[in-house]
Amino acid sequence: MVKRIITGVVLIGVLVTALTLWGWFFAIPFMALLGMALYEVFRALGNTGAHLVTWPVYLFFALSIPLLTTGIGGGGVLLALAFGACLFVTIHVLFSREPTLENILYSILPLFIVLLPGMCTLGLLRGEDRITQLMLMIMAFAVPLAGDTMAYFIGVLWGRHKLCEKVSPHKTVEGAVAGLIGSVLAGAVVLAFFLHRCPVPWWHYLLLGLIGGVAGQAGDLFASIVKRTCDVKDYGTIFPGHGGIMDRLDSVYWAAVVMYCYMTIFI
Repeated sequence: MVKRIITGVVLIGVLVTALTLWGWFFAIPFMALLGMALYEVFRALGNTGAHLVTWPVYLFFALSIPLLTTGIGGGGVLLALAFGACLFVTIHVLFSREPTLENILYSILPLFIVLLPGMCTLGLLRGEDRITQLMLMIMAFAVPLAGDTMAYFIGVLWGRHKLCEKVSPHKTVEGAVAGLIGSVLAGAVVLAFFLHRCPVPWWHYLLLGLIGGVAGQAGDLFASIVKRTCDVKDYGTIFPGHGGIMDRLDSVYWAAVVMYCYMTIFI
């Protein structure tokens, strides 16, 4: 528990520093973490015995980063690159010695659970002004992380009813409800800070907190079922008490998709 808390405090300090410096000081470390998370997921999927075709997904990663960060590539370009990665994986597997559906699906899964959500997170840097960018980026991190923290402590103290036992046996209904409350409270805190800085209706913050909290918990459970399928406890060991990059960012990625969709539709 102590190790987990210390690591969490250090990670929050690093995140606050990156958000304060902003721009490339945030983007470059995040891209590095994104690449590491991609590697962690492919490594875990390798335990299933599937013959993975990884190079199209890594190529998508290599091409999309400069296109997105320089403003050249929009949603259409990223969609084309994602389709190209899926196409090359499919062709490669179909003409291999073991043309199985599992080999195709496991090879393209990291594209959808790591890279595309990661691209949405980086896409928040392209908001119409820095205040909007910063607000949505803070929401993308604060909403799921506050939810994770609240769910963990309330679940440990008062959790009685299992939430999804076959996927994650330690998660409880009480913890999940507390997590949603924590996510909404995180939205309220961001509202208090940006109320007179970002022209967004006050109730949007609370709604984003709720929807982002639901998405974050769904992302966490999905990451758990992948780990269970791959027979691994954690994706990595880089963060003492927290596991790997993907263990820490699984809920953030899904919440970031919510924030990115909100930005593209309403702002």
